[in-house]
Formats: sequence, structure tokens, C-alpha cells
Amino acid sequence: MLRIISALVILTFFTIYCASGVVAGGMLFESTFHIPYHEAMIYGALATIAYTFLGGFLAVSWTDTVQATLMIFALILTPIIVIFSIGGIDTSIAIIKAKDPSYLDMFKGLDFIAIISLLAWGLGYFGQPHILARFMAADSNQTIRKARRIGMTWMILCLGGTVAVGFFGIAYFEMNPAQAGAVTAKNERIFMELASLLFNPWIAGILLSAILAAVMSTLSCQLLVCASALTEDLYKPFIRKGASQKELVWVGRGMVLLVAIIAIFLARDPNNKVLDLVSNAWAGFGAAFGPVILISVMWKRMTRNGAFAGMLIGALTVLVWMQYKWFGLYEIIPGFIFASIAIVAISLMGKEPSKENQQRFDEAETQYRNT
Repeated sequence: MLRIISALVILTFFTIYCASGVVAGGMLFESTFHIPYHEAMIYGALATIAYTFLGGFLAVSWTDTVQATLMIFALILTPIIVIFSIGGIDTSIAIIKAKDPSYLDMFKGLDFIAIISLLAWGLGYFGQPHILARFMAADSNQTIRKARRIGMTWMILCLGGTVAVGFFGIAYFEMNPAQAGAVTAKNERIFMELASLLFNPWIAGILLSAILAAVMSTLSCQLLVCASALTEDLYKPFIRKGASQKELVWVGRGMVLLVAIIAIFLARDPNNKVLDLVSNAWAGFGAAFGPVILISVMWKRMTRNGAFAGMLIGALTVLVWMQYKWFGLYEIIPGFIFASIAIVAISLMGKEPSKENQQRFDEAETQYRNT
């Protein structure tokens, strides 16, 4: 039952997540090559599907390293060039302040619910299968510690660069209103437009490929996790128990294509916003898997039924809450809370885990603390 419910949660929310990557790739190809959105969307998806289909996890891991390097280079360089083109930080801030002073107040227009909802995005990291899969591939505890430092450094620089692109982009397009048409129509294109306007075409091509790198690195891992859930958690245990490794590889490739086709169908509306699609999937994974992951490594009294209840309650809460948006609260918060309560309550209602499982927990805890 744990395999089934986790596979269903992964397929539900990752298909939505994959659609966000297809939308982003479509916008990139549409903006860069000036082709219709639906055609651009298919080209962008095919670029990712091709190497995911052929290469599997190892190919995705190696290409992610290159893609991550490209992304961090683009997101640090672009805001620096934007600032210089305007005349410096002081000039940029003065222009932004003249346009709207509220842009300099990060809490302007935000009430307590909005602030809590924004902070709650951090809860989602604990339950993202495509992020957890990277740490599961580590070969030792020492590798985990190194990965943590590298990962946090990369995230801080990339997210800081992303915010800087949007913030100083306001000043640039305020100074150059004739060039602001595409961004005014869809503000998620701001990085693409700045790269095209401020850099030599060769450099701009490299910077724009960073967007494709971001799309491909995330989408490829999501497709692989979906394929793994279908083959390892559903096909192998329930349909073909004696399936060979070669058969499972081909079934997995077929599942990659199936999920990609569904994601392309969901992404067909050119008015889709990448962030809206990501926020829904992010909340679903964060609430369904986050409490299970955290409590399982912090509390040895957690049981199988507790984990099952947590995943089910967390996923259902998000699916219902995102439809009604009660109190304007981001759905990951009630999902995380209700899932945690369900895990603890159901675990305490059942029998304690076996002595072997509790001993295994203690050994893992000791090994971690001595690393």
C-alpha cells in the first residue's frame, strides 16, 4: 500500500510539475526563435525527452552538473550587466523608487497569512522526490555533508541572482519602455528579454541556454522518478513480478514518453504560468512526503500505517485546499500540519515498530552523529 499511494502521489503531482517545465521550455523557444507557442513547446519537450529516454539516471546526473554551472553563471552575470547598463546600483534603486516606492519594501501589501505562506515554500524541500533522489545516490555520509554545502551555496547564489534579475529588470525597462512590450505581456520572460537585449548574440545564446538547462535538469529528473514509480512500484510488484532488467528499462522508457505526452497536453494553454503550476506540485510533494521523511529520521516510534496515513492525508489536503484557497493560505501549510498529526496519531494507535527496526534506527542515528 505504501508503494501504491506513493506512486500515485508522484504521478499526480509530477505530471503537473512536468507541465511547468514544458511551459517554460515553450516560452524560451517561442521568444528565441519566434515560432508559435504550441510548436515551441513540443521542441522544448523533445530536447529533454531525447536524452532522458536514452541515457537514464547517469546521463541526467552528469548533464545536471554542466547545467547547474551554466545556470549559476547566467544568473550572476545578468543582473551585474543590467546594473552597469543603467548606471550603477544607486541609479537603479532611484529609478525603481520613482516608479513605485513599494518595490523597495519587501513586506508592502503582505499580511501575516501572506508572509507565512511565502515562508512555507521552504517546507516543500523535504518532500521533493527529484531532490531526494540526488541525496539517495550519495555513496557515504561524508558525501552527504559535502553535497549539503555545495547545494546550499548553489541555491543561495542562484535564488539571489534570480531575484536580482527581476528587481533590477524593473529599472531597465522603466528606462527603456520601448523594449518592454514582451515583458509587459508576460513578466516571466524578463530574463530572456534582458539576455537578448544586453549581450552579444553569441553570449546571449549561452545565457538563454541556461533556461533550457534549468528546464532540462528538472524535467528530466521528474520524468525519471515518474518512470521509476510506474515500473518499480506498480509494474514489477503487481503486473510482472519476474520481469527482467532489460524489460524494466524499456517499460521505464515507455513511461517517460507517456508522462511527457500528458505533461505536454496540460501545458498546451499559452496563458499557463510556470510559477502557478510549480506551486501546486511543490505543495503536494511537500505535504505528502515531507512529514514522512522528517518524522521517520527523528522519531523511531513511527509506523508503516502512520506513514501511509501521512502521505494520504497530506496529498488529499493539498488537492482540496488548492481548489478553494481558504483564508488565502498556501496549501502546503494545512497539508503539512494535518499529515504530521495523522502520522503521530496513527503511529501511537498501533503497535510499536519491531525491536529490529528500532535498533536499526539507533544504529543509523549513531553513525550519523559520529560522521
